[in-house]
This record gives sequence, C-alpha cells and structure tokens, in this order.
Amino acid sequence: MWERAKALAKRNPTAVDAVIAIVCFMLTVAGHGAVDDTRPIVLFFGAVSTLPLVLRQRAPFTIAAVCGAGTIGLIAMHGFIDWPYGQLVATYTVAAASPFVARAVLTAGTLAGLIFTQQTLDKPIGAVVTSASVFVAAFALGTGARARRDRISLLEERALRHAEERLRHAEEREAAAARERERIARDMHDILAHSISMIAVQAEAGPLLVHRDPDRAARAFDAISGTAHDALTQLRRTLGVLRGGPDDRAPQPGLESLPALTDRAREAGLAVTLTTHGRPGSAPPEVAVAAYRVVQESLTNVLRHAAAEAARVDLTWSAASLRVEITDDGRGATDAGRPSGHGLIGMRERVTACAGDFSAATGRTGGFTVTAMFPLPALSLAPPADEAPAPPAPLADGRPAPPADRLRGPDRAPDAGRAAGQAPGPSAGSAPGPSAGSAPGQALNPAEAVRG
Repeated sequence: MWERAKALAKRNPTAVDAVIAIVCFMLTVAGHGAVDDTRPIVLFFGAVSTLPLVLRQRAPFTIAAVCGAGTIGLIAMHGFIDWPYGQLVATYTVAAASPFVARAVLTAGTLAGLIFTQQTLDKPIGAVVTSASVFVAAFALGTGARARRDRISLLEERALRHAEERLRHAEEREAAAARERERIARDMHDILAHSISMIAVQAEAGPLLVHRDPDRAARAFDAISGTAHDALTQLRRTLGVLRGGPDDRAPQPGLESLPALTDRAREAGLAVTLTTHGRPGSAPPEVAVAAYRVVQESLTNVLRHAAAEAARVDLTWSAASLRVEITDDGRGATDAGRPSGHGLIGMRERVTACAGDFSAATGRTGGFTVTAMFPLPALSLAPPADEAPAPPAPLADGRPAPPADRLRGPDRAPDAGRAAGQAPGPSAGSAPGPSAGSAPGQALNPAEAVRG
C-alpha cells in the first residue's frame, strides 16, 4: 500500500503539492494555533503564505520568498503565529532542492523575519527561540532529504557505469572471440587446403608409378604419410587454444619451416626455388606465422589451379621490412585457372593484421605473383656472424702494429692508418651462401608419369 502511494506521488507531484498547500491553509486558518481573525485581509495573507506551495518543486526559492512575505503580512495583520505551516514547508523544500546560495539567502531571510517579529511584537526571547528551532528542524529535514537523494543518484550513476563497463567488457570478449574464431578458421583453411592438395597430387601419381618406377612410387607414398602427419600436428597446434592443454600450444610454423614446405611442394612435382636476399633478421612471431601461411597458401594455389611447372619464393630483408614474393610460370589469373575462394582473402587479412601490404595479380610475363610486405620493428636485423674487426696492418718496418687504444700522439706511426685502410675485412654480403631451397629436388609430375 505504501509503495503504491509512493509510486502515485511520483507520477503526480503537482497533485500532491496541491493537497499539501490546501492542508497547510486549513491548518493556518482553522487548525491548532490557527488565526482566529476572519477579516478578508487576514485570510488573503493566510492564502499567500500557503497556497503557492502548489508550485514549490518548480521554483523552490521563489515560492519560499512569496510564502515568507505572506507570513510577514499575516503576522503584521494578526499577530504572532505559533506554527507558520506554509513557511515551514517552503523552508524544507529549499533545503532539499535548492543550491547553496539559495539556502544561505533563505537562512538569512528567516533570521531577519524572526528578529523583525521579536522587535515589532515585543515577544519574549524564548518564543522566538522556539520558532527558530522549528525552522531549524525543517531545514535539517530538507538537508537530509537532499543528502539521501544525492546518495541515491550517486549509487544509480555508479551502477549505470558498472553496467556500461560490463557491457563493454562483454563486447570486447565477444570481439576477441570472433577474431580468434577467424584466426582458427584461416589456419585450418591453410593447413587443410595445402595438405589435401599435396596428398591428392601424390595419390594420383603414386599408383601410376608402382610398376614403372617403384622407388619414386614409394617416395610418393612416403610424402603422403609425411604430409598427413604434418597436417595433424598443425591442426593440434591450432586447436590447442580451444582445449587449453599446455602440451597442445606448440609454436606455429614460421620462417624456419619454409624449407620443409618447399621440399613438400617439390615432392608434389612443382620445382620450387627458395631464395633469401639481404641479411636475415628476427621477425616478430605474428609476422613469421603470417609469412609462412602466405607462402603455404600461394604454393597450394599454384598446385591446384596454375598448371605451373616451377615457382619461386623470394624473401627480401631490409632494416624496416620483410618482403615475401611468390611467383609461378602458370597460366595466371584466368577465370578457369583461379576460381574465387577464401585463400586470397585470408592472406590479405593476415597481412593487414600485421600492418602490412598485400597484392596478388598476373605477372608481367605471365604466371601469377603474390606479394606481401611486412613492417619490422627497429633493430630486427641479426648481426652477421663474421663481422669481426680486421687485425691492424703491420707497420712500415715490419713490426706488428700496437692496439689502437695504445696509439697516442707522437707514438702513432705515420703509415699505420694508411696501411690499415689497405686491408679491409670481408663484407658480410659479398659471398652469399647457397639458399636452402635453391636446388630443386626431383619433381614428381603426374602428367609426366602418364606420358612415361
């Protein structure tokens, strides 16, 4: 019942204030300690001191001033009033709903009114103190109501902020889960598409060679087994994050796995050359995995769609980037040769996630070219192993030159600097060694087996 009354009062505050104003007027003119003067001017000031309370929530300070003026007029026309009901309600409203300045002005005005009453009517100090205590009680009740309302508002704001934070965290978790699902989907596509393509090529060519070349047929079946086991291993790594087991979270393949990847492509009949340009550095793990997947998906597309005989994988290192380029001598991006799918989209997403650039198009002289450019952090290049300072050249008279830190002023030989400059040390990039994938292995081409 009480809760229903509170809800009704919240829905109709003006009606409630009207009831309060009428009750205050009736108590002023007909209740305990009421005015017993029925002159129209007295009733008028009685109405002015109470009935404006209908609008007390719209303009608390203004209504308090009007009620105060009516109370002063009522006292001037009738005499001292024990309970100025309208002014007490107005004081409570100002204390509960008005800013500090309005409350301070109301306090000063109430005090001035009490002093005026005491001086004009020559009332004893005790009566004035009693009236002042009643106003203090009304003001205190209003201050408590304001503090309670502020506390409730603060709690509501805090609850709303917490709800927004929970919603934001839930959205972030959902976005992270969606990104993880996309990553797993890309990894599974790359693993399965590459492995199944390799297995299909070897399985088609293997039976044709069983009788004609048993050794090559055995290697084909071994390649099928190795490719299948490698695919299972990579799938366990990819799905390990879903199971949460520590043994299933092995690192994803990176740049160090490219030689094995190109070897499997050679075993499938594609002459693949892997070449590294520049000084190899240390790429971040996400860049290494993305580069490996780009090469894997590109070679898979070459085997499935390009009808190519050879492909080339070039890794170009610089101080600020790693460029990965895969080219083939197939038929290029024709409607029949390169059907639409998710391979190129997945590669582009991987490269873009690493803040890189991706392009895929028909080459200038035919074939197809896939290029991925990955930015590298500063100081990612590894120092060369043979970069050691050259020994100082001997002096002109044949004696060994002293260490550089011992050469001072007149002790320095005049020809030492010039002699040392005549024997530069070997450059790190002057004699590059052969790449691990530069010599293609024996190709296994089904078409060649059929022709044989």
